[in-house]
Amino acid sequence: MSTDSRTPSPFPKGILCNAAAGAAAGVIAATFVCPLDVIKTRFQVHGVPQLANGSIKGSLIIGSLEQIFHKEGLRGMYRGLAPTVLAMLPNWAIYFTIYEQFKSLLCSNDESRRLSVGANVVAASGAGAATTIVINPLWVVKTRLQTQGMRPGLVPYRSTLSALKRIAHAEGIRGLYSGLVPALAGVSHVAIQFPTYEKIKFYLANKDGIAMDKLSARHVAIASSVSKIFASTLTYPHEVVRSKLQAQGHHSEKRYSGAFDCIRKVFQQEGLRGFYRGCAINLLRTTPAAVITFTSFEMIHRFLVSLFHSDQQTHIL
Repeated sequence: MSTDSRTPSPFPKGILCNAAAGAAAGVIAATFVCPLDVIKTRFQVHGVPQLANGSIKGSLIIGSLEQIFHKEGLRGMYRGLAPTVLAMLPNWAIYFTIYEQFKSLLCSNDESRRLSVGANVVAASGAGAATTIVINPLWVVKTRLQTQGMRPGLVPYRSTLSALKRIAHAEGIRGLYSGLVPALAGVSHVAIQFPTYEKIKFYLANKDGIAMDKLSARHVAIASSVSKIFASTLTYPHEVVRSKLQAQGHHSEKRYSGAFDCIRKVFQQEGLRGFYRGCAINLLRTTPAAVITFTSFEMIHRFLVSLFHSDQQTHIL
């Protein structure tokens, strides 16, 4: 994922390294932060909850986790993990693979093979749009599963597959792709995050006088956390709109006719604050997730590349 001077890997092995490292990194991160993801999604869809004591004093996050655990058990804290993992496997595998291919096509032809900011934005946006279109149905299922515990009268989805079938049968393709417009708007997130990430890595490498592909896990953690906080804060409102649109299949009547109607109603009812419901929890969730994802990707990718390289050397000998 680095815009450094290393030459692209041979086509089949290069794609395999990117896909495997991206999938593994995404699954590790998703599993680690799932309870926070459940809370964030519920905040986005239903607003701030009233805790058992009737107030929201103290730690809202801890109180929400305790409430979910008390009412729904450990299973409630990991609702939506299955579709999240199923989505993360292809999500980051597709994303990092397409991103690296775009970078190879768009990088400069000089010795540095550096990527300009504009080219990096194009690579990140293209990879993000392609990934979003492929994965959206699984994100719909994840949102429905995470919020169904808050509606006792709802016939629950039994599994990821049953949810996909039920949504497809009852709501058609439109149901599976609800929230796609704001999700595509969310491509702006990676268009900000990835160029920022690469710039910070370049700065850290220059500062310490090392190559970008030799940066330590600490360097990668710093670059990924700063870039994630910056991008998440700027682009968070689209996540609220997306979650509300994806979750509304739970209700007997549609609350929103589309993305723009949702934006208008949220602003009328809650003001600007409504677009940042769950933002603090989102940062607590996505920042460590980004650190885990990016650091895992870099380390796993380096390991796989070195593994293939040593294998090649063995065959040559």
